[in-house]
Amino acid sequence: MAMFVHLASSADDRRIRRSGLRADSRGQGGARGVYCFPVLPSYTLTHQWLRELAWFGTRGSLVAVHVRIDDAQPVLVGHYSERRRDGQATVPAAEAVRRVGALADPRGWEVFVPRAITAAEVHRIRPVPQSVGWRHLPDAHGRRPCTCFGCRERGAYGARRLRERHPHPLDGPPPPVPVLLARLAAAGEPGESAVVNEALRWFGMRRRGPVAELARFATPPRSRGAREPGLRRRGLVDARCRHSAGHPCQRPFP
Repeated sequence: MAMFVHLASSADDRRIRRSGLRADSRGQGGARGVYCFPVLPSYTLTHQWLRELAWFGTRGSLVAVHVRIDDAQPVLVGHYSERRRDGQATVPAAEAVRRVGALADPRGWEVFVPRAITAAEVHRIRPVPQSVGWRHLPDAHGRRPCTCFGCRERGAYGARRLRERHPHPLDGPPPPVPVLLARLAAAGEPGESAVVNEALRWFGMRRRGPVAELARFATPPRSRGAREPGLRRRGLVDARCRHSAGHPCQRPFP
């Protein structure tokens, strides 16, 4: 039987003991299941995901749920960065333990069980120190975080101070709305493409924007090239989606 650790909220302790672990997570290819990690000789590596998971918020502290899974159970194993490229391999649970244990640096690796974990498979639940593991990504400590618009986390602790100390050369503070509208007005009608697209990019970095004034760019003139209308519509959509109007695209992709 292969032994794995799943990190869960302490508020779910009694439910896990009674019913096991639900298949709440999404894995490679959209499969539903449970993420876990093999029990290694190194305590720090075994619980490496704790700080990263705690960063997203939990109900109470995190606890370690030790589970025993049949050696022949098919699981997905690989680095978390391979998940989006469908690069994780399907192997038996015993082989997943062997592969992770043989790595010189298993940080960032994960095992995904494509089903729920029954209460009979839960070996024990115990508390763990809440300061174990890496955060953001392995080897992130000591490296200056990227403050570009795509990487920064809006509303995160210290995010505004970090942007002020290390502004990104391309994604610095956006110009005020009147300045951007003046640039669009000076560009004329239908307007220079570079000026319009640049202004829409800056509007996309603001929480709110003058949608009524920008609506005219949703239908570019037919005299332009076939590719330009798509660029303008894309810029307008990006700007509109990031405005705080309850739109599901409000949060930028990390």
